Amino acid sequence: MSFIKNPVQIFIRNVIRFVILIPLWLIFAMSNFTRFTNTGNMNQLISGGIKTLVILWLANVVAGMFYILPQWERLVLLRLGKSVGTRGPGLFIIPPFIYSVARILDIRIQTYEVKATKTLTKDNIPIDVTAAVELEIENPETAAIKVQDYWKTTEWASMEALKSTIGGNDLRPLLSETERIAADLKKIIDAAASDFGVNVRAVRITDVGTPSSLVEELAVIARAERSAKAKKIQADAEVQVANALAEASNVLANAEGSLELRQIQALLDISKEESAMVIIYPMGNVMGASIASAAAGTQTKGPQRKKVG
Repeated sequence: MSFIKNPVQIFIRNVIRFVILIPLWLIFAMSNFTRFTNTGNMNQLISGGIKTLVILWLANVVAGMFYILPQWERLVLLRLGKSVGTRGPGLFIIPPFIYSVARILDIRIQTYEVKATKTLTKDNIPIDVTAAVELEIENPETAAIKVQDYWKTTEWASMEALKSTIGGNDLRPLLSETERIAADLKKIIDAAASDFGVNVRAVRITDVGTPSSLVEELAVIARAERSAKAKKIQADAEVQVANALAEASNVLANAEGSLELRQIQALLDISKEESAMVIIYPMGNVMGASIASAAAGTQTKGPQRKKVG
């Protein structure tokens, strides 16, 4: 229910009160007070006082018929105790005695915070969880008629849903899958709140508090898992390299001339190195070996030389 005073409505009602009160008092009650002043007759004073009270009551009744609601408020109207719908926003008149106002509700989006402290997870770890629930009144008539306090009822439903969600999940999903947990929590709260005209727009997990010792243990576990994952990736890569080498060796062994071509490719790769000298001679050729030895001997103090035989 809205407890904020409406200055426009208060002004209109006060104007109506004075418009009704002053003329009627001057017509019906002022003469009694005048006679009392002149004669001192107490009957005139009592009669004038009664007339003043009746005029004041009448002015309040008429002024109370006028309602001015802002854009974000709705009035739930009763006729002889039975709901006849909602009114607002704007100016409207409600006749007294037959019609009455059940509640005036604020239909703007509202947010409240719900906390679950020392609640056990599925793996028996006590944690503190804080969630923010965003809601709005979707059906003002239902919110006013079917539940006494929609706000407190929604809050209790949110608390129960939060504890149930914590108890149904392990700690690690609660820490790493907050969006999924919040979506599940929203469905549970919305299912309960829809029965009394409230729509839950969003639920956000704002904080998950865990013991410091547990945080350190989780960090150790996370580091161990990352190390194990890295080793597994490295092992898988080595297996792939070994398979590729085995496949390449099979190709070189089965294709005629491929080994010689591979040797030539290796020589080309060696020759590209800076300050490299490549001497090629037939295997077992004594002259070629002498030439290569002589060349290597003269270049001992120079750049690195490579001999291929």
